Amino acid sequence: MIEAVDEMSMDEVLDAATARATAIRDAETDLLELAHQWAVLHHPDRLNPKQSALPGREKGKLFGGKGTPMVSDFAAATFGARIGRSSYAGAQLIADALDLQHRHPQLWTRVQAGEVRASYARHVVTKTRELEPEEAAFVDAGVAESADGRIPWSRFEALVEGKVAQAAPAAAAEKERKAATARFAKKTRSEAHGMASFLIRADIATINAIDAAITARADKLAEARPDDPLLKTDDDRRVHAVLALAIGADPDTDAQTEVSDLLPAVQLHIHCYGGREGEGIARVEGHGPVSEAWVRDLLGPRARFRIQPVLDLAGQAPVDAYEIPERHRQAVHLMTPADVFPWGSNTSRRKQIDHTEPWQPDGPPGQSRIGNYGPLTAFHHRLKTHANWDVKQPFPGIYLWRDPHGGHYLVDHTGSRRLPNTNAA
Repeated sequence: MIEAVDEMSMDEVLDAATARATAIRDAETDLLELAHQWAVLHHPDRLNPKQSALPGREKGKLFGGKGTPMVSDFAAATFGARIGRSSYAGAQLIADALDLQHRHPQLWTRVQAGEVRASYARHVVTKTRELEPEEAAFVDAGVAESADGRIPWSRFEALVEGKVAQAAPAAAAEKERKAATARFAKKTRSEAHGMASFLIRADIATINAIDAAITARADKLAEARPDDPLLKTDDDRRVHAVLALAIGADPDTDAQTEVSDLLPAVQLHIHCYGGREGEGIARVEGHGPVSEAWVRDLLGPRARFRIQPVLDLAGQAPVDAYEIPERHRQAVHLMTPADVFPWGSNTSRRKQIDHTEPWQPDGPPGQSRIGNYGPLTAFHHRLKTHANWDVKQPFPGIYLWRDPHGGHYLVDHTGSRRLPNTNAA
């Protein structure tokens, strides 16, 4: 912490900021070196081949590109947790560290010298991971000089892209061919403030035909419903026209028909919470937060609602079976919607529901109950079962984890935290 920062002069502020930025750059380089050493310590040779061959056990995995050493696949979870990141982020850091040291020597030398930011170097190795070692070396030589920030980020991205294409022209041509023939119609992941997008990619003739059909129906709507508050703008009418086309509505009658009367049923799970000054916040599963006003004013006129009472989480009776009943799955998802492994990010309803205290066929009654469940991805379930990760659930929805080296982590409704001074195995 900086002392007496409010007494600093302009020059002192700039000098201190420069020193901190340099320290951050050095720390990121150190983290890459540590990730590499962690990978060295977790070579698959340390595994028992007979144990590794069993289902779900730790196995060797190629984290980096071709030519980098294999690493045991459980290694990334512990490393990621110790630095406050997800298992996936830990794996990416290890992969980038391996690629830099084994496939990009010029770039790595400049990173170690403090001349290139780790973020620039990691961008390069991510873009070259699928290349052959000699192709990666070509890109390394071509971008190492410019990776020190002398050109803006957008130009550096273009430089890397060009060098990758030069290094592997056949692969670049194949990607172009696939892109030229790729046709899709899908919901995009860019969602915010209660809105989402649907993207169609096809040849220009098909797109022009779709545009003409939408325009024609939108024009009919403008004539038939000039005072409809939901169809005030041309964009409003075009979205309505897309819906009409998607459901195959009769063009002679859809101008007078509410599309919500014709659409197939789509289930949205909306959770409402209290807010300040009487205006609450709602969460749409798979989307994010919206205001209750949005639900009422924007979604309300376009959808029908069925309000269900909140499940009585405390009243969930235990069942004496390993299989998780649907009412328990629903209750667990409402209480802990995210993967409960430290810094777990998966919030889908397709996770595995694990018994915190392992279920035993001859165990005491009440093993399958709220308070002994935790949603986990398949990988994190494997870690808990086979990688010496321990977890307790002292209260429903509160998870205390211990990694194989004695570090402890608290996971609850607020997120994940490393508990200090917990290093003894």
